[in-house]
Amino acid sequence: MAKKPTKTSTGEPIRKKPLGTRIWNNRGYYLMFLPVLIYVLVIYYWPMLGVRYAFYDYKLKNISYVGFKHFQTMFGDKDFWTSFKNTLELSIMKLLITTFVSVLISVFLNEMGNLFVKKSLQTIIYLPHFMSWTVVAAIFTLFLSNSSSGFVNETLKSWGVIEKSIDFLHKKDMWRPIFYMINIWKETGWGTVIFLATLSGINPELYEAADIDGAKRMQKIWYVTVPALANTIIIVLILNLAKVLNMFESVFVLYNTRVYEVSDVISTFIYRKTFLQNIPNYGYTTAVGLFKSLVGCMLVLICNWASKKIRGRGII
Repeated sequence: MAKKPTKTSTGEPIRKKPLGTRIWNNRGYYLMFLPVLIYVLVIYYWPMLGVRYAFYDYKLKNISYVGFKHFQTMFGDKDFWTSFKNTLELSIMKLLITTFVSVLISVFLNEMGNLFVKKSLQTIIYLPHFMSWTVVAAIFTLFLSNSSSGFVNETLKSWGVIEKSIDFLHKKDMWRPIFYMINIWKETGWGTVIFLATLSGINPELYEAADIDGAKRMQKIWYVTVPALANTIIIVLILNLAKVLNMFESVFVLYNTRVYEVSDVISTFIYRKTFLQNIPNYGYTTAVGLFKSLVGCMLVLICNWASKKIRGRGII
């Protein structure tokens, strides 16, 4: 079936110039775009050729094709499944907790009448977001230390709550709560910016109507503010769910050998298998990385489908 020619508003057919002519006429734009294209190809696409090593035994200079051997080893590796489970649990719980706290603080700040205090608190809450995870880990490691310089232990002992210092970051049952607490402290400020922007767009007439109906402050929050935030909360959860497997730095700077069972994630698992082995098998760690990328791709597609159902448009 022949393609119908594109027509103008008057019904006259539009005659397109040959592709070569169009490229030449717009050569300035293509020249400006060329450095960006080269950068993307070299930085993002060229390394993807290394994916083939997932099907090879790659130890130093010894490279041999092994097919799906590494994937079979990976699926039978207890440590891998532990890291996979930890990745999902830590990421999803962190996402839910930080989102909930961000919403709570956003509503609290929105209800404040004193603009100066509101802006000051917002700035203080937002500042930790700009600190690197290395600095954050150093602060909390010192803060929670079981030595004489550990503020928390020394305070609890002075109050008579404990007699012996607690090694917070080396206890399996305490590492995760502390990890979530640190993430709340660091990342909540970023979330409040998004939710406060949504709250500022709520029609004031809704609050006026609620006042006329005799609604109290908590009722206005529950029946006006929270419903207005619902769509934004869902969007934030969907967009962040696609990144749940991309967890490395926040765990890497805080975990240790004693808490691998509850803290080791896929990225730290790959790091240990690559850089902390006498003779690392790069093929195996490439296979783990490829599996992580495939699962991440599936999550993005699922989130895109969910976004279409909820918002009417996808994220990609």
